[in-house]
Amino acid sequence: MKIDWQGVFPAVTTQFKEDLSIDVKDTQRVVDDLIRDGVTGIIAMGTCGENNSLEADEKRTLLSAIVEVVNRRVPVVVGVSEMTTPRAAAFAADAEKIGADGLMLLPAMVYVPKPEELVAHFTQVAGATRLPIMLYNNPTSYRVNIGTDVLEALKPIRNIVAVKESAADTRRFTDLFNAFGDRFTLFAGLDDVAFEGLLLGAQGWVSGLTSAFPQESVMLVKALKAGDIALARDIYRWFLPLLHLDAEHDLVQSIKLAEQIMGRGSERVRMPRLPLSGARRAEVTAMVEQAAATRPSLKMTKAA
Repeated sequence: MKIDWQGVFPAVTTQFKEDLSIDVKDTQRVVDDLIRDGVTGIIAMGTCGENNSLEADEKRTLLSAIVEVVNRRVPVVVGVSEMTTPRAAAFAADAEKIGADGLMLLPAMVYVPKPEELVAHFTQVAGATRLPIMLYNNPTSYRVNIGTDVLEALKPIRNIVAVKESAADTRRFTDLFNAFGDRFTLFAGLDDVAFEGLLLGAQGWVSGLTSAFPQESVMLVKALKAGDIALARDIYRWFLPLLHLDAEHDLVQSIKLAEQIMGRGSERVRMPRLPLSGARRAEVTAMVEQAAATRPSLKMTKAA
């Protein structure tokens, strides 16, 4: 499937059974529900999918299951997050064989590379596949910034086509556009600056909280695309307290708890993460329940 790099691509969660083995069927259900709610793409095994908590064979099994349930209704973009470049290249090649439509490629984990090492990593992985690639820039979480010097060096690599920008500084969107024009399609990657990123030229949104509130996420992006800034701003103001969770250290636990409260998934996570507890759990629960009681989609349904 040729990817139309625009719209809402939720970073879907991986569902686990009580023994913390992968619940393939429930993960498929979560993905299917999101597609039915109108998302335009699926990000499998990103941060929210707990990529680095999965074994190599589990990643391939899970990707196969997600490709199967999606059944070409929307593009499937899979996270490539490995400790070494050869492992990342091997997974990229396998993902293409399994049926993924694109890759979301991260720097190699743990080691903080110099720019030339970052270029070499991305180049080698891109060379292992024909799939289109979205680079994932998240300097806060991964201590690596994909600077304009790196992107300039990668311009000749035609299957590197997009950048998921998760820096909190929204000036990056304008700086990247000014430097590269439309060479790289930009995606907003940090939920609590998604509105700003989309206004500044991002064509799509890779979102965590969409897993709990997909209808509002789709409404927000559609309103912006239609030029209805007032409606988009109202949705964003309602959404922002929850979207801040995506920028916190415990984002995965918070998003999965939100999913559970909304009846969409389970809060189970693999160690070293643990489910939220105590005051933090109560805080996030109250936020989600407040949002659920005031969600814009309910108001529009009643008005209709």
